[in-house]
Amino acid sequence: MANLKEIRNRISSIGSTMQITSAMKMVSAAKLKKAQDAITAMRPYSSKLTELLQSLSATLEGNTGGAYSEQREVKKVLLVSVTSNRGLCGGFNSSIIKETVKTIKEKYNNTEVDIFSVGKKGNDILSKEYNVIENNNAIFDNLTFDNASEIAEQLMNLFVEGTYDKIELVYNRFKNAATQIAMVEQFLPIQPVESEENVNLDYIFEPSKEEIVLQLIPKSLKTQLYKALRDSFAAEHGARMTAMHKATDNAKELRDDLKLTYNKARQAAITNEILEIVGGAEALNN
Repeated sequence: MANLKEIRNRISSIGSTMQITSAMKMVSAAKLKKAQDAITAMRPYSSKLTELLQSLSATLEGNTGGAYSEQREVKKVLLVSVTSNRGLCGGFNSSIIKETVKTIKEKYNNTEVDIFSVGKKGNDILSKEYNVIENNNAIFDNLTFDNASEIAEQLMNLFVEGTYDKIELVYNRFKNAATQIAMVEQFLPIQPVESEENVNLDYIFEPSKEEIVLQLIPKSLKTQLYKALRDSFAAEHGARMTAMHKATDNAKELRDDLKLTYNKARQAAITNEILEIVGGAEALNN
């Protein structure tokens, strides 16, 4: 059994750890509220924009998406892996890394695949085995639509120039503070609309529908990427808040166990001292 000084040091160390994990939990909870409000407000807009684009595309003939909807033979794929810059958030980053590796091995086993990393943690792991063409860590320091648009334009140019035949996003979708869903979502080329049901043909369009669709496509792609980044950002803080809450509870349980052990050891030491005193007194009397 460890001596009393060692146990006291461990109790003190665990108390310091509890203060850190508790503080991190409160910080993530505050950030989560803002991030959750942002993604909740954005989802209806993103969904409606996609619905509008699909409705317009369904009424047009031929290839209406321009270069962004060109369906090519898939010879080279780019996976945009969205993780975080910091750890201590449970399985948040590992789930995206596993999903990225799973997609490469199962879906693109015989295809050349590169990775565009967003977030430091994913880049650190994936770059050991796969070709990471770029790593963008700064986006989460100032997550705005303009900054996300720059990344989206870069990805769009890579597709239009023919560098990649397909681009997919791999990110965590925020469900609640305790649940994140790993998503693999096609970014480019734009998936063709298969159904023309519920398409209203009674509108008069100015400018033409073709021009509207061509203007909406880049905006829709930028919004899609921004939504994925916002989802990941909210999911990260939800995962970190949950992880720090569990860490604080575990530290408290360990501290209580150590206090019990300390009290038992202290009581045993006192009992031994009393026995020695009594034994010494008995020896003197005899």
